[in-house]
Amino acid sequence: MILAEVVRSGFVESVHHGSVVVLDSAGAVKDSAGDVTSPVFPRSSNKPLQTVGMLRAGLRPREAADLALMSGSHLGEPFHARRAQEILAAAGLDAEALGCPPDLPVSPSARDAVLRAGGAAQRILMNCSGKHAGMLATCVVNGWPLASYRDAGHPLQVTLAESVTELAGEPIAATGVDGCGAPVFAFSLTALARSFLRLVDAEPGSAERRVADAMRAHPELVHGTGGDDTVLMAGVPGLLAKGGAEGVQAVAVPGVGAVAFKISDGAARARMPVLRAALRRLGVDGPVPEVAVLGGGEPVGEVRTTW
Repeated sequence: MILAEVVRSGFVESVHHGSVVVLDSAGAVKDSAGDVTSPVFPRSSNKPLQTVGMLRAGLRPREAADLALMSGSHLGEPFHARRAQEILAAAGLDAEALGCPPDLPVSPSARDAVLRAGGAAQRILMNCSGKHAGMLATCVVNGWPLASYRDAGHPLQVTLAESVTELAGEPIAATGVDGCGAPVFAFSLTALARSFLRLVDAEPGSAERRVADAMRAHPELVHGTGGDDTVLMAGVPGLLAKGGAEGVQAVAVPGVGAVAFKISDGAARARMPVLRAALRRLGVDGPVPEVAVLGGGEPVGEVRTTW
């Protein structure tokens, strides 16, 4: 189904297909479009669920803020890299233990600063370094092998898959290799939305609630300065948000409901217009960024939802 269209000078020049589900506070489907029952890879929207699995496996974070970084896709700003290093150091490790690929910061200003200083791509700057630091710390607690921690058959990944399955409420349909090299689990958009609702509705002190509370208390660690998830969580009390690559987004608000969607062609530019429409169906009017279409450096149109 077409969920968004790109309008330039009053003319529709492109469209984006996708699927979206909106759940009420009880987890029942309130509205949907497209296929919301077939499995998708939620990509980094998996991360909060994986962090819950780490806590259940015995991870002992130094403080709640560490859980926010582990659950996030950070922009590589200095405070992100510093906290990832601190998580590793507390486990007796350094950045050499990370299995994510070297990368430059996603943040343009942070990337420029690294290059101006003569720096280069590093594993600690990769946007998934927080998750990988948490995975390694969990392995240390359990005495599990470190070198193979990304393998789907590793005790860590088997344990995380069990937690994801339980939170999603349906079997994992496929296991793939995410962009960072760690496993990514496929399940439906409806299951993704319900899993996020479970996190925000969980009992205080539970692993689910600890992750949700940490992300909402430290949104800058989940994404970064000006990042969509950071802006959303800072702007709407209680809202939990985590985007994923290839046009995925999951959001939940306690006592209100949840949203999950995927843009079929993976276009990031369609995410926020679709999210705005979905949140309005829940009666939530948050600071969802507008997406302008430029011509000659000036706005000449917009990306807007058709749903």
